Amino acid sequence: MTELTETMDQAVKIMKDRKGKYLTFSLAGEEYGIGILKIKEIIGMMPITTVPRTPEFVKGVINLRGKVIPVIDLRLRFGMEKIDYTERTCIIVVELKNRGIDILIGVVVDSVSEVLNIKAEDIEDTPTFGISLDTAYILGMAKMEGGVKILLDIDMVFSSEEIAALENAA
Repeated sequence: MTELTETMDQAVKIMKDRKGKYLTFSLAGEEYGIGILKIKEIIGMMPITTVPRTPEFVKGVINLRGKVIPVIDLRLRFGMEKIDYTERTCIIVVELKNRGIDILIGVVVDSVSEVLNIKAEDIEDTPTFGISLDTAYILGMAKMEGGVKILLDIDMVFSSEEIAALENAA
């Protein structure tokens, strides 16, 4: 009986941990969200210095007030079609945790939408797709106004090796 109680307590804690404010943005017509506490700032597109021999999704680095920050294109990271950037394309600067170290990374998105306060009861677990898919980077699915927003665990979008490579590129 105590095992069941512990499992239920863990499930409730996970649900509570997912509730909160999320910055929502679009990629290829779909809406995504990242926990607001991970966001450092949102900036317009700026010149990006390419770094040779990096994966295609790594756009390069930017100089943000004297700090060199790696920039990745989230569309390309997720295997989506590459598009030309528009006036709505922007860079979300996020803080990742890797081996206890905080790292700033710029993430290129199609457009930023809004900040939403999402309740725990509006967030469902990631569905199983019947095949072996790595969905560890998806925190949950937020049910909003007849649609769904995919909530990302930005720390899980990149492997430790990729984050280390991004850090070395900067």
